[in-house]
Amino acid sequence: MPRSEHPPALDRVIADPALPSLVVDQVSKQFGETRVLDRASFTALPGELLALIGPSGCGKSVLLRALAGMDPPTSGRIVQDGRDVTFRPTTSRDAGWLIQRRDTPPGETVSGSLDQALRGRAWPRARRQQRVQELLSLLHLAGEAGMALAQLSAGQVQRLALGRALAPEPGLLLLDDPLSAQDAPLRLLLRQELRALQRRLGTTTILATQDQEMALAMADRVLVMARGRIVQDATPEAVYRTPASAFVAGFLGRGSLFDGVVEAPPGMVLASGHLLPCRAARPLLFGTPVQCFVRPEDVRLGPNAAALPGGFEAVVMQMDFLGPAWRLGLEAGALRLEADVPASAPPTLGETLRVALPADRLLAFPFEP
Repeated sequence: MPRSEHPPALDRVIADPALPSLVVDQVSKQFGETRVLDRASFTALPGELLALIGPSGCGKSVLLRALAGMDPPTSGRIVQDGRDVTFRPTTSRDAGWLIQRRDTPPGETVSGSLDQALRGRAWPRARRQQRVQELLSLLHLAGEAGMALAQLSAGQVQRLALGRALAPEPGLLLLDDPLSAQDAPLRLLLRQELRALQRRLGTTTILATQDQEMALAMADRVLVMARGRIVQDATPEAVYRTPASAFVAGFLGRGSLFDGVVEAPPGMVLASGHLLPCRAARPLLFGTPVQCFVRPEDVRLGPNAAALPGGFEAVVMQMDFLGPAWRLGLEAGALRLEADVPASAPPTLGETLRVALPADRLLAFPFEP
């Protein structure tokens, strides 16, 4: 789809696919004595979708507002397509923000809502009408062009909200928990539609969400935030499989976190009296206190545990049915673990099982100060 001409105020440039379309450099934000963003830095290539995840209050929405120009940072730089936009107002930035409208004007139609998103000197009437038709086709809403907004399904409302954000052809799309109000089945459908459309358009996108599954499924890269800082920036698989810290491991997905200490020979950890092989402990000094982490799907039980070193006995203290699997709560003295087993072959409460933790799946993190 050809991009339209824009007024000189936007200072638009054609993005080089080999160069970052967005550079966030040491961006901080302070409210009084409280620093809510602390030297956040990352880059995004043209067409990438980056997901920001982290606990409530970690700074995700503050960072999005800085990128949109709604609340400039206290320090640092934001560079988009080679131009410094750090302190430019929202109206002179090449960015769109996905907002689902809740104050629907009585009788407003789908095409009318898209048309309203294109008011301004950059969009004379003829070009505005052309762009509305492009969006209706792109979003599969042509058949609903004259429909009142109150008659739309949740999926159609979501596509329309995306259309309004995309209407002025932004180079950067900002999404702040766009599907948080939807129930689980609809959220999955809309997530797939949103990702497919973003890929078709090739728009660089920053998604802030509390939905970890959504972030892992949609993102090219995941940025984990904590206390205003970006603590890991990696692919979804890398963040899940090789978390940078005990915080990231515990925050993203399920797992068992327990204390240990590095033992001899190299690559061993002692935890609650159990000597466990741990590849991640090899570079650590003997006696180093660590936090160990293992995901429930990586815990080996019964015959699968028998051939692995460092096995031990544990009692099934809890069983939660998850549909395709049972999640077990295991106790081996003071050591407590979660483990997943197929739904077709559950043990029984109180049963004693052989347990082993594969050395390449057990992670060890030195305690952070």
